[in-house]
Amino acid sequence: MLFGSWEAVGRILVVGVLAYAALVLLLRGFGKRSLAKMNAFDFVVTVALGSILASVVVSKDVPLADGLAAFAVLLVAQYAVSWASVRWAAVRRAVKSEPTLLLFQGRLLPDALRAQRVNAEEVRAVLRGHGMARVEDAYAVVLETDGSFSVLSAPSGGPATALRPDVSALPDLDDGPA
Repeated sequence: MLFGSWEAVGRILVVGVLAYAALVLLLRGFGKRSLAKMNAFDFVVTVALGSILASVVVSKDVPLADGLAAFAVLLVAQYAVSWASVRWAAVRRAVKSEPTLLLFQGRLLPDALRAQRVNAEEVRAVLRGHGMARVEDAYAVVLETDGSFSVLSAPSGGPATALRPDVSALPDLDDGPA
């Protein structure tokens, strides 16, 4: 079927604009965390929000009020989990992955690369993107919880406390770069 009715098209236009506007207002109201780089939990919420938006806009069986209630439930859940993950380590561990050290003191860490399904060429590309011509010049490359890479130069004046709270847990690679 190519065309149902003008009434259906009108409903999609009105409900689509209203649902979209409500979703934008709700997301703005719940703050930047709702729109930050995504971890797995944020991704699920985003996909679910998109699914609800599509259902509300296209399906006559889903009233706008039901869609707005579903938006609110998901955003309140996302806010509650974010709030709890800031306060309790157990919640944080359940919802977010830990950053992974992929390169330390100019040496790639093969076990970490394998575990995270990252290859050495990807790390080299990240280093080039940060203006580094030599792997040995990088102090550390970290795969962050959102899938992005952080590149750190050698620290001056103390330990690299941005890598981990317990810097002594870092691998000892003082025998020189690879």
